[in-house]
Amino acid sequence: MKRLASIAAALLIASSAMAQATHYRDIKAQPLRKFSMPQPKRVVLANGMVIFLQEDHELPLINARATIRGGERNVAADKAGLVSIYTQSWRTGGTTDRTGDQLDEFLEARAARVETGGDTDSTVVTMDVLKADFDTVFPIWLDVLRNPAFREDKITLAKTQANTGISRRNDEVGSIVSREATKLGYGPDSPYARQPEYATIASITRDDLLAFHKRTVHPNNIIVALIGDFDSAQMEKRLRDTFGSWARGPQVEKPELPAYAPKPGVYAIAKDDVTQANIAMVHPGIQRNNPDYHAVQVMNEIFSGGFSGRLMQRLRSQRGLTYGVGGGIGANWDNPGLFRVQMATKSGTTHESIEALRGEVTALTNSPVTPTELALAKESILNAFIFSMDTRAKALNQQVLLEFYGFPADYFTRYPAEIQKVTAEDVQRVAKQYVHPDRLAVLVVGKEADFERPLSTLGTVTPIDITIPSPDAPKAGAAPAAGNAEGVALVNKVADFIGGKAKLEAMTSLRRSASLSTPQGEIPIEAFVQFPSSIRTEMKTPMGSMVRVVTPTAAFMVLPNGAQDMPGSMKEQSLTELKTDMFTVLRNIGNPKYTFTAGATEKVGDVDARILDINADGANARWYVELATGRVVRTVTRGAQGEMTADFSDWKTFGGINIPTKSTLSQNGQQAATVTLSNAEVNAAADANTFVKP
Repeated sequence: MKRLASIAAALLIASSAMAQATHYRDIKAQPLRKFSMPQPKRVVLANGMVIFLQEDHELPLINARATIRGGERNVAADKAGLVSIYTQSWRTGGTTDRTGDQLDEFLEARAARVETGGDTDSTVVTMDVLKADFDTVFPIWLDVLRNPAFREDKITLAKTQANTGISRRNDEVGSIVSREATKLGYGPDSPYARQPEYATIASITRDDLLAFHKRTVHPNNIIVALIGDFDSAQMEKRLRDTFGSWARGPQVEKPELPAYAPKPGVYAIAKDDVTQANIAMVHPGIQRNNPDYHAVQVMNEIFSGGFSGRLMQRLRSQRGLTYGVGGGIGANWDNPGLFRVQMATKSGTTHESIEALRGEVTALTNSPVTPTELALAKESILNAFIFSMDTRAKALNQQVLLEFYGFPADYFTRYPAEIQKVTAEDVQRVAKQYVHPDRLAVLVVGKEADFERPLSTLGTVTPIDITIPSPDAPKAGAAPAAGNAEGVALVNKVADFIGGKAKLEAMTSLRRSASLSTPQGEIPIEAFVQFPSSIRTEMKTPMGSMVRVVTPTAAFMVLPNGAQDMPGSMKEQSLTELKTDMFTVLRNIGNPKYTFTAGATEKVGDVDARILDINADGANARWYVELATGRVVRTVTRGAQGEMTADFSDWKTFGGINIPTKSTLSQNGQQAATVTLSNAEVNAAADANTFVKP
């Protein structure tokens, strides 16, 4: 009863205070009380491994994480994307004693997890396990850490998924702006800005992954952190016994980077399937160990602290130019960040928005900071900061972060006081010192035809090409630019088998009716190609008709719920596939952009076939040609989903052209579908709406 009375009294006092306030600004919040979270125990082994132990007995769980120095920034440019392949196939590829599938079965039976991951500067191996199962799962975690197998099938799967990501990287405007602004800020060759391509993914081998593991996974490069329901003294002894005899290895160092400053000016990326312009402005930022870091944080909050920041107040609330805008000076832990501001606006206010955003950047350097702005910024930062350390797990993660980057252990403890010390004069000083309106690289992504005036009125415009380079030729790589005489003779032999050059050159179109056999059932399909570069495909699925149309000027899909534009990456992939279509290739034998290289002879089933590598205007394919007849028995191409193989049989003649009526399709070595041709019509007429979007 006494407790209830106390609560009631407190509520009455609070409600009385609220009742006396006539404006929200009159409500005075109590100052934040001092707050501390138990810190983990730090242990350093003789071999250089650092261990953090954080007891937490709330639940019978134990979580472990090994953070290993060395990430994507430690990879050569021609192997960009290696860490993604490495960390995915690390866990899925299993260990030398168990496959990844066997590990899955073992762990799932215990509701446990062992995972791997990585980023720019590190890789990790994590474990989540019930306390009762720790003794059985801990050895699995160690085995994954030290003895990965990197099995080829899992590497292939990881590469396929990486290629899918590459194929879709231009679908979302936001990701384009972020990626290309980063490249402008750091330079395209910086490990902090480079991106994987089909060629770099294709070049990654199992030996590369094993070499990266051998280079980085050593105790002096590893920070091990455990949190959970255990006794620290006992766990320390166990970890000392486990890791103490592990010998040191070479230290992974941060790569030295050449100095780079973006060239000021306007840069443009054409994106005609959007109704908004996306704008970003960048120049170099600072590093976190900069003595002005805390003043910069306060400045950033004043400039772009949510709805109370200058950018949102002035560009959204007052001028209605955007729904969202933000930015400030970036400060990375061990390398300089970027000053970056970014916004989206309707196309018709692009220039107005660029000028307004530039104006706010300039005002940041010369407009005085008001006492209200300063107080609100500090309060916002400190109120948010408390939630960065309100659990034991967060306190542990903070210590690992500080250890990894070489910062003092009390860095976060001192953070609130450092923020409180910042004055208005400090904010004004760092704005003048680190913000440079005259050095901005301005990036605009959108449809310029819809802007209120050409971008050239802002000065010289540098276009940026974001076209995704075509995949390399499968296995053997791209054909030599000049090809060879044997290759030309071999492709001519194929042309003779198909029907002869004259009939191929006379082909203007080809309509094919077929059925696609998949594990889900039979799907009727109609394909109409109008040479040289237009195709319409219609599939009649149980969910309704699905149409895909690609021409040099249009790309769209018609689905049961309506028509929609096709993502640019999908259009590019379709046009690439059309370049390597058998009939397109044969119609371009005399085209200097198509080259042919004959290679070795191999068996395909019981057929002696010679390899023919084709460079089709930048797209690549490999054909296996029967020596006796010139018949193509297999083709191999590489696309976003990996390697696609088609085996052809049951050839028949349609309109004087030999066409295979059965094609068995395999993707990455696994049979995917069978296509059975029922009819083909050479030089079929197209109706007026064949390639027109409804």
